[in-house]
Order: sequence, then C-alpha cells, then structure tokens
Amino acid sequence: MGLFERYLSLWVALCIALGVLLGNLAPGVFGQIAAIEYAHVNLVVAVLIWLMIYPMMIQIDFTSLKDVGKKPKGLILTLVINWLIKPFTMALLGALFFKVLFVGWVDPQSAAEYIAGMILLGVAPCTAMVFVWSQLTKGDPNYTLVQVSINDIIMIFAFAPVTAFLLGISDIQVPWETLLLSVVLYVVLPLIIGAITRSKLDRANDHSRLTAFVAAFKPWSVIGLLATVVLLFGFQAQTILDKPMVIGLIAIPLLIQTYGIFAIAYVAARQMRLPHNIAAPACMIGTSNFFELAVAVAISLFGLHSGAALATVVGVLVEVPVMLSLVWFANRTRHWFE
Repeated sequence: MGLFERYLSLWVALCIALGVLLGNLAPGVFGQIAAIEYAHVNLVVAVLIWLMIYPMMIQIDFTSLKDVGKKPKGLILTLVINWLIKPFTMALLGALFFKVLFVGWVDPQSAAEYIAGMILLGVAPCTAMVFVWSQLTKGDPNYTLVQVSINDIIMIFAFAPVTAFLLGISDIQVPWETLLLSVVLYVVLPLIIGAITRSKLDRANDHSRLTAFVAAFKPWSVIGLLATVVLLFGFQAQTILDKPMVIGLIAIPLLIQTYGIFAIAYVAARQMRLPHNIAAPACMIGTSNFFELAVAVAISLFGLHSGAALATVVGVLVEVPVMLSLVWFANRTRHWFE
C-alpha cells in the first residue's frame, strides 16, 4: 500500500476537521459553491468525484471476462454477498439503529437521511481498493479482476433498482430521474471512457503506458477525494458542532455491518472449500464499498447538506482501518483453507 492508502483514515480525519473549521469561518464561500449546480448535480463536486472514479475505471480489464467460467464458486459467493445480502442487511441495520435504538437522539428527518446514506454504501460494491486488499492477502490477481469486472457490469443495471427499492421500503422518497442520471454520470460514462482510455494506452498489452498514466493521475484522484471530504464537512459544519456525537452514531451500524458481512462471507467460503487466494479477495469485495459512488449519488439525491452525504463520508472514515484489520485476520487464518 502506498502512503495515501495506508493512512487514508488519517487524511480523511484531518480533512473533516479542516472542513468543519472552514465551514464555520467562511460559510458564505461554501454557500456559493453549493449554488453551482445543474439538474440537482453540484458541478464542483461532480468534477471532484470524476477525479476519483475515472482512474479506478481505467484499471478494469473487460477482456478478463473470458475467464468468467473458471472457478465459478468464488464468483458466485461475491455476487450473492454483494447483491442478495449486503444491501438488505445495511438497510435493516440502518432502520434498527435510527428508527429504534437511536430514536431519542436523532430527529426523524435526519434519521431517514442517515439510513439513505447507509443504503447507498451497501448497494455500491467496491471497485478500486479491493485490488489493494487482494494483494495484501496474496489473492489471485487475475481472478480478482474477473470478480470486479462482473460486479461493475451488474452495477450498471442493478444499482438504481436495488437502491430505489430499499429507499422505498424505508419510506424515503426516490427521485427516479436524479437516480438514473447519477448512475449514468458516475457509473456508465466513467466505465465507458475508462475502457476506451485503457484500450488506447494498452494496445501493446504490456501495461507500461497504462501503469504510467494511472500513476500520474493518482495524485489528482487523492485531491478529488480529500477536497470532497472538506466540502461535505464544510457544508455540514454547523450540524456537526450542534450534534458532535452524530458521526459516532453513524459509525456504529457501519462497523457492525462490515464485520458481520465479512463473517458471513468467510464462513461460506470455508464451507465451499475455496482456496484462500480466491476466498480472501472474494470476501473483501463483498465487505468493502465503492464509497466514491455512494458519496456522489447521496449528494445528487439528497443534497450537499444532507445527512445522507454525511453518512457516506463517515463510511470512508471507518472503512480503511476496519478492512486492514480484516486483512490481518484473513492472513492469520490462511491455514483454515489448506
């Protein structure tokens, strides 16, 4: 892992503090940035999100799909966890905590938005960081690529319907036009442009030009993520100062969800007798989230000042240390799969 990935939670925490500070010192500036939007999409944040998502989509090699029939059990595990279990357990935990356990501490409107943000995290399967988790657990890189590619294709068609369904049963109004626009803007277009870029750069199939381009673009991707965090917490500054415990309240069900999903996937992988180099990455893909997409859609659907956007950024804050602890656990239990 590079310096950025290793200390991602620290950088996010620092940007949270900076955003809250700036949001209180210069609220007018953040108000002007919030006003720069078109069709419910904030153009400043859209540019920053694209800086994050585009390099990830370049790394997806759709030619790997020819190997989809090889070792299908690992792929089946990932797909079941990502699309039949994780979104629904996330919605259930959100409702349990914010409609029952935390009902005395959070007003109904904010509770609904926090649940919405959690649902968006649950429906967005990891795309980029999973390559890091796979490498750290000595996973099969080619198989991981197949799993991620299949998930991205399914996400194009399943993200909007599953999100709308779960938001609907949570009594949250779904603006369908905005949801579909978000999927096109933050999934379909980056995926297409990423595939075109990859084909142009990797015609010789030696990956050298492709690797150099991704490495050169990486600092901009980092800037995009951290700037988005600063903006989101700048917009939420007054709310956070008025209710400082809200971040902790959101983090609790997210932590339970992450460890719980990993436990389900890891036990299933062992029962299915998967080799560790397939089992560990499959469980990591099913556990981690495509938080950049979740942040983007939360902003589009509910606004920059919304509790949904805040919840998705809290997801960024807790994910990396939790996933590193799961990497440690997976490596320590490698002998379970021998």
